Amino acid sequence: MKAKKFVVYRRKREGKTDYKLRLSLLKSEKLRLVVRKSLKNILVQAVQYAPNGDHTLLMVNSKELEQYGWKGYKRNVPAAYLVGYLFGMKAKKIGMDNLILDKGLYVSRNGTIIYSVLKGVVDAGINIPHSGEIFPEEERLKGKHISEEIEKMLEATKNNIQKVK
Repeated sequence: MKAKKFVVYRRKREGKTDYKLRLSLLKSEKLRLVVRKSLKNILVQAVQYAPNGDHTLLMVNSKELEQYGWKGYKRNVPAAYLVGYLFGMKAKKIGMDNLILDKGLYVSRNGTIIYSVLKGVVDAGINIPHSGEIFPEEERLKGKHISEEIEKMLEATKNNIQKVK
């Protein structure tokens, strides 16, 4: 009889999951704020662990910003901030108040899109452990580095999100 060979988990082998990080997040027993980026959009989810598979309790996509008056690109820093803010307002409405950030396999760099989303969620009033040093500069969050039009559109969209509350 042949000896069985140890096979590394498939998702670890494919570079899709860091099981050590996942285990530490699951031990906290808090809901996870999962932030994922595609080529054109940003997806933010509140995910709860379950033994037979995680459950998504709330999801916000940057495509939803169009409903609130956003006409700009949906994967830049101001759009990420608005997606986080929208997610935070919806999460407060259904009673979520404590989350923990799950950035997945993304490299942690200050001022990135992931931390723009986190800033939006925190500004909406959700409690997430973080350091203030990781957030992008205010000028980038408001879109001043892009154009003054984006800055005005950001304020108008943020006001529309607050009205829906």
